[in-house]
Amino acid sequence: MTLKVLVVDDDAAVRDALCQTLELADLEPISAGSFVVAKDRIAEDFAGVIVSDIRMPGRDGFHLLAYAREVDADLPVILLTGEGDIPMAVQAMREGAFGFLEKPCAREDLLAVLERALKTRTMVLENRRLRALVESGDPAARMLFGTSDLAEGLRARVRRVAPLETEVLITGAPGTGISKVSEVIHLSSLRSKAPFVKRAAADLAVDDLAEALVAAKGGSLFLDEITSLPAAAQLALLEALEAGSAARLLAGSTRDLAEAAEQGALNADLYYVLDVMPVRIPSLSERPEDIPVLFRHYVAQAAEQAGIAQPELAPDHMAALMAQDWPGNARSLMSAAMRFVLGMPDEIAQEVDLGLAEQLARVERSLLIAALGRQNGHASDAAKALKLPRKTFYDKLARYGIRAEDYRR
Repeated sequence: MTLKVLVVDDDAAVRDALCQTLELADLEPISAGSFVVAKDRIAEDFAGVIVSDIRMPGRDGFHLLAYAREVDADLPVILLTGEGDIPMAVQAMREGAFGFLEKPCAREDLLAVLERALKTRTMVLENRRLRALVESGDPAARMLFGTSDLAEGLRARVRRVAPLETEVLITGAPGTGISKVSEVIHLSSLRSKAPFVKRAAADLAVDDLAEALVAAKGGSLFLDEITSLPAAAQLALLEALEAGSAARLLAGSTRDLAEAAEQGALNADLYYVLDVMPVRIPSLSERPEDIPVLFRHYVAQAAEQAGIAQPELAPDHMAALMAQDWPGNARSLMSAAMRFVLGMPDEIAQEVDLGLAEQLARVERSLLIAALGRQNGHASDAAKALKLPRKTFYDKLARYGIRAEDYRR
């Protein structure tokens, strides 16, 4: 949630008292003694809300409200007055004030209005960010969510491989979105206007594969679970690629392909062709900081599909979500979002019932795993990234039964 509050009041004592109240509520006050001082802070991208006195010398609170609405009509402004003037309150609301409070206002009344205003502002800014991504023409930014280093690394990798004409191997744990990443690669490539054809590899005999390659001519063919492609079709695919297929192959798998080739489930020569340009999708357990971002997106999506208003997302909901391992990754998080929208938040309720200590322990375990994933299983580097002494870090690994070597790639 956005935490900044621009406090505008010409009375220094009142202004300081308001700022102190906000600080005690873990908000970030920005103090201004006049409209002139506050003006430089009011911008379309201001990540916060405004609380302003109405009666000020020179430019008053109504002038500030009008200016703020001109800069950004969606920027919440809460007006304060010490006079209890009802007509003034009506005028304030008519002119677009988010709220109106009489001074001296009770702490709980102020914080209640601020909470609603900050939630509104957060949602507005997030929706703008998503719209900007849609309009940016960058499919990786538009379709692959997350703010972690691993999420940004995935987007960067997709952008690098997309313009190339080589085959691409997309791997990840079940539910990480292999099919979606393949589509992003196609949309980011020079073939984006040509067909994108998706097929389950297990269903393709030689003739079916040939038809799929023809259907994807000039575009991309995505084969899901490439190791399930029948042996004869694997050989035919290899021959088509070596002969210069008119379709670009994007292959997906949740299996270790080197192991599959060693066991004979995947043609070894086909494996070496595919492994030239691999793209690995990190699991949610490696990047728990992305869970709130993804969950908010899925909740918005589910609410739109269901045709109902989005329910509020409380901080304890997010803490409970981050405390889970999510072995089903994005797919299971998406299902949880739908249940949450429909009023059936099973996992969240169970996690909240665990109590604060166990929730924090699960979040800590997730962050340890995420650090190891980012550092390729190197415990010393992970400890340094988390700013923990090595002994403390190793003690925590032992406490949670985490083995650093399990996260080496």
